[in-house]
Amino acid sequence: MDYIFAVGDVHGEIAAWEALLAKWNPEKERLLSVGDLIDRGKNPGAVVRKAMLLEKQYGAIFLRGNHENMLLDWLAEPSEKMMYYISQGGMETIESFITYKAMTRKITPEELARRVEDEAAEELAFIRKRPYYYEWGDFVFVHAGVDLTMADWKMTSEHDMVWIREPFQQGENKTGKTFIVGHTPTESLNEDGSAAIWYSPDRTIIDIDGGAVFGGDLHGVVVSQTGIEKTYHITNQEKA
Repeated sequence: MDYIFAVGDVHGEIAAWEALLAKWNPEKERLLSVGDLIDRGKNPGAVVRKAMLLEKQYGAIFLRGNHENMLLDWLAEPSEKMMYYISQGGMETIESFITYKAMTRKITPEELARRVEDEAAEELAFIRKRPYYYEWGDFVFVHAGVDLTMADWKMTSEHDMVWIREPFQQGENKTGKTFIVGHTPTESLNEDGSAAIWYSPDRTIIDIDGGAVFGGDLHGVVVSQTGIEKTYHITNQEKA
């Protein structure tokens, strides 16, 4: 397709995402998410199931974010990672993946993880297949960013691709690529503290995480091979 419709961090906010998807033209635009579909928001499970459907029907692209990795890390080490994952909004994801009956008695982290593995097997298989970046002409879509000090940005560690912040945001971009990312809510980058899309001074890094789950905006940008053609935003009324 000639255009990509890129969406910022959804974080389980299904209503805001559905509202933004109403702006998307699937006949002309390839849908792409920069990661963090899950955690913190109202219904991460519904968001993942919607993503699975859109991938199947339209070839939509859903990248991996640090929150997808946190879920998988918790499943690998339930007791060790339980408190940290819950502190990052993980319980919202867990509860949306399993039946309510499973939560009516106290169970160990290991038992809970097994429940999630059993009851959300398809959702987890989808999450485990998420790629770390998508290169499209002169544009690179990635959750957090890359190591700009490397001779080849593709050699960036998977950890940095979903976690990096200041070294990327404040670094000198000599890659010849324009990066469209999420991960860092733009209110912490914009001088006016707004949830608007953030551009680096040379406009080669574009952050579209408007912090929707915190009451900010869920951003969508229509990208052509020459640049951003349109921008949309949905203010998350449920959290505003």
